[in-house]
Amino acid sequence: MKIAIIGSGLSGLACADQLVAAGHSVNLFDKARGPGGRMSTRRINTTAGQVSFDHGAQYFTARDPAFQTMVGHWQDSGAAARWPAAGPDAWVGVPTMNAPVKALAAGHDVAWSSRIDALARQENGWHLQCDGAPVDGPFDALVLAIPAEQAASLLGSWHPDFQTIAAQTVSAPCWTALLAFETPLPTDTITFRDDAVIGWAARNADKPGRSGPDSWVIQASPSWSTDHLEDDPEQVVAALSARFADLLDISLPDPLVATAHRWRYARSGTADHKALYSEEKRLGVCGDWLIGPRVECAWLSGVALAAMIRA
Repeated sequence: MKIAIIGSGLSGLACADQLVAAGHSVNLFDKARGPGGRMSTRRINTTAGQVSFDHGAQYFTARDPAFQTMVGHWQDSGAAARWPAAGPDAWVGVPTMNAPVKALAAGHDVAWSSRIDALARQENGWHLQCDGAPVDGPFDALVLAIPAEQAASLLGSWHPDFQTIAAQTVSAPCWTALLAFETPLPTDTITFRDDAVIGWAARNADKPGRSGPDSWVIQASPSWSTDHLEDDPEQVVAALSARFADLLDISLPDPLVATAHRWRYARSGTADHKALYSEEKRLGVCGDWLIGPRVECAWLSGVALAAMIRA
C-alpha cells in the first residue's frame, strides 16, 4: 500500500520502519523543521560558542525487550549512551537528544515544515491538504502519529470513536526555561526533581557527548505550567530562574542565554490502548498517549500499529 503518516516523531518513524520492511510505500509529513518531536534539541550561538539544550524529553528508559534491542543498535552506532546522573536505567541521545530520531528519519521520505490541516476520504483513498494546498496522493491508508489533542481535531467525523478516545486523553503542558552561563555554576548538583514549581532541572552539559558553555534545562511542574500557561516567556524565565537559584542556594550570574519554550502537549495522558486501527477505513492512530508518558511508549505504539496494518 501507499501509506501517509502524519507526524515524524519516534512513534511515526517506528511505524514507518515496520511498514517499509513489510514492503509498503510510506510518505511522512511533519510540521516541524526537522526531526525530534518531543525529543527535540535547540542550538543557540553565544559569545562563548554554540550551546545546545535538550528542551523536550530529558532521557528515556528501555524496559521492553524489543525496544532494548533498538536502543542497543543506537548505542552501537553512537546515537545513544547511558546517563547515570538521571538513574541507572537512563539513556540519552548523543550528541543531542534527537540523535535517535534523526537516525530513524534518515531512512525515510519526510516532508518537513508540512502542516496537514485537512483530510478527505474518497473512493480511491485518502487525500491530504497541507497549508491549504492538496498533497500528491491518494493514499491507501493513513496514520496519525501526533499528540492526542491534534489527532482529535483531524479525526473529526472520519472515526468518531477514535476521536472520542483522543479528545478524552488530555496532555499536561510544560514551560521549559533554557539557561546558559559562561562559567559553570558553583554547584555539584546535576539533576533535581519534584519541586512544586520546578518538576525537573538538569545540567544539560553533563550529558554524554555534550560540549560548550554550562547549560541548564529547567522544566516547570505540570501544575505550575497549567497555572501560568499564557504567561509571557520573559515572566516564565524570571520566575523559574528565581526558584532555581533558591533551590541551589546560589546567586545566578548574568546568563549567556535565558529563554523559554512552552510545550502545550508535553506529558501525555494514557488511553490504555497500544494503537488504534480501522481496517474498514484504513485509518490508524499511534503515539505515546495511547500507552503512557514515556519515550519507549511512543516507539512501542508505532510498532504495534504497523503490526495491525500488516495483519
